[in-house]
Amino acid sequence: MLLPPTDWLPQAPLEPFHLDWLTNAGIEVAILRLDQIDPLISGNKWFKLIEHLKAADRIGAKGIISLGGAHSNHLHALAAAGQRFDFRTVGLLRGHPQETPTVKDLQAFGMQLHWLGYGGYRARHEPGFWLPWQAQYPGLHPVPEGGGGLPGAKGCVQLRAMVSEQLKGLGWSDYDGWWLACGTGTTLAGVVLAEAGEHPVYGALAVPDDHGVAQQVESVMQEAGLPDRAYECFDASRGGFAKVDPLLLEFIDQTEQASGVPLEPLYTGKALLALKLQAEAGRFASGTRLIFIHTGGLQGRRGFQ
Repeated sequence: MLLPPTDWLPQAPLEPFHLDWLTNAGIEVAILRLDQIDPLISGNKWFKLIEHLKAADRIGAKGIISLGGAHSNHLHALAAAGQRFDFRTVGLLRGHPQETPTVKDLQAFGMQLHWLGYGGYRARHEPGFWLPWQAQYPGLHPVPEGGGGLPGAKGCVQLRAMVSEQLKGLGWSDYDGWWLACGTGTTLAGVVLAEAGEHPVYGALAVPDDHGVAQQVESVMQEAGLPDRAYECFDASRGGFAKVDPLLLEFIDQTEQASGVPLEPLYTGKALLALKLQAEAGRFASGTRLIFIHTGGLQGRRGFQ
């Protein structure tokens, strides 16, 4: 069995997020602290994995094989889960061998690594990509990059219930929408599925358009039978995947000092800065209440220190 005990279901606190620029814009934000659910299987990663693990269990798989980069939060969470719950993990990595803090952790957690180069990694969406890997590892269940696809999105559906159960504690009767970072778009798709059009979902794209996030979200929506767009995306990439700049880093530093909430520069930092820019541009009316998802990924900060 790949699944953890049924009583090991993470719960994240929903907290008020007080920042001057939100007050100035008349916006209230509550932050869903997925970064606090577990020290290793952190953020949205557990939720994206759970349905993939269920699928692996149904076919009697002995483990999981998946993809990511040298700082991958997904592979980090997967390898940690494999070690904790005693199933085999294999990681297919972008680029060439390098020793990052994340890679060292993957090895320490027992994940077997294969470096695909850059061309080999770009082939991950091509038909037949998984065939040789499944031949080499017949007992392992393949999981897309980032725990994506409809199973990953379905695992994130429960985030809506997690928020709804805690609204009363904030003194809120309802909210006006969600704001979250998008890397593969899986978490956004899950929230859109959960909302079914009741509340809008806003995605801050942490990667450029050419990464195909919109297409991946649309594919999940089509497969789930919800082709109508019930979300909106904003470019928050700051010029490219993993691109950081002094303005972003200064914003993260100021926000952490003001709120005590740790951020990282690839996803949560970019998403929150994008919200600030939209708020200052008058995108949201005074009195708007938003749920901001802290998607975790704090382990990846080590690559920037």
